[in-house]
Amino acid sequence: MIRFASLGSGSAGNALLVEHEATCLMLDCGFGLRDTVTRLQRLGRQPADLAGILVTHEHGDHVGGVFRMARKFGLPIWMTHGTWGGCRENDAGLDLRIIDSHRPFSVGELEVLPFPVPHDAREPVQYVFSGAGTRLGVLTDIGETTPHVCDVLSGCAGLVLEFNHDAGMLERSAYPTSLKRRIAGRYGHLENLAAARFLKLIDCSNLQHLVAAHLSERNNLPELVVSLISETLGRSKDWVGVATPDQGFDWRSLA
Repeated sequence: MIRFASLGSGSAGNALLVEHEATCLMLDCGFGLRDTVTRLQRLGRQPADLAGILVTHEHGDHVGGVFRMARKFGLPIWMTHGTWGGCRENDAGLDLRIIDSHRPFSVGELEVLPFPVPHDAREPVQYVFSGAGTRLGVLTDIGETTPHVCDVLSGCAGLVLEFNHDAGMLERSAYPTSLKRRIAGRYGHLENLAAARFLKLIDCSNLQHLVAAHLSERNNLPELVVSLISETLGRSKDWVGVATPDQGFDWRSLA
């Protein structure tokens, strides 16, 4: 059984926990050291429970707390070569493990499959986690989906999927034009309707849990996202999960 929970999701910071049997991994860590420990405790975990930290890309809301956590608690870090180059961090005191963006690897009882995504970073990836025949897919920080992304995430039992912004809200926002173009561009973030279209392209027949993540606090509304997912998948609104910036979401289990 795979279990997963979020410490928080949004532009201010992101971190996800994935565990199977005795292995618990953290995916990204965009929070300060003390805040991360507090958020872990809320989920009944502490740094000593972690087998290490996976990193998707070098943007601060995903990697800002990774290196202090790793050095403080002796945790290994997995990331691509491009992401490491983008971090501009000294490797002193780090157990750094460079990964191939197409090659699966194991951490304890978890199988981890990285896959490349279009985003404005050096070598960004997202991940699929597997254990006991069950798969959890994570897809955030992507400007547009690709056939390879669809193939990798089809048939997952759990999915954490970016619903970053509503196109109309972004267009009407006070953001500078350059920032609007970056967010809405091919290497930016996934818009609500684009995320819904993605759900229609992949096999969702095994889907037990779907959690919308990385929602913009200024250019999106949880109720818009919940209604859209409910309509797209023909599921009740109560079934749809939303990760929040402050609380993330509590533990969910995949059978």
